[in-house]
Amino acid sequence: MIGEIKRYIRDDGQIKVSRSIKELGVKIKELEKEYICKKGREIKEEELEKELRVSKEDIVLAKEAGNNIESFENATYTNSKDGKNISLIEKISTGKNEEELITNKLVVNELINSLENKEKEIILLRFYKEKTQSQVAKILGITQVQVSRIERKILNNMKMKLSS
Repeated sequence: MIGEIKRYIRDDGQIKVSRSIKELGVKIKELEKEYICKKGREIKEEELEKELRVSKEDIVLAKEAGNNIESFENATYTNSKDGKNISLIEKISTGKNEEELITNKLVVNELINSLENKEKEIILLRFYKEKTQSQVAKILGITQVQVSRIERKILNNMKMKLSS
């Protein structure tokens, strides 16, 4: 029964960490406390490596595994202008509906990929490379009027596909 309780406490955290890493973390903490008491300073990683006979990577892993997990929603940022704490999500948020923007980009990308090569080139030149109809006409060796008609036809077809 006691073994099961210990296992539950050890293994049922937010992130699963192996028993050996957890045990190494405990050894590191004990050694750090002992070192501060005896020598009055913190132990260096090189000294930990020699004392415990483990690699630097294992020491870093064991130390990080013992840290509490911080949620983005709980992380705060202190605004330097007014000193108020705001959540990190609020700080980095664009204020736009990111999900809708991503969905729109995916739909537009799918519509563009369904176009024929010449149509795709016209749309990419006009709306992504911001070329004028005259510039597109020169690049493709057609007239500006033809570019205008093809562009209008493409956009109408894309609009109809979106509506259906």
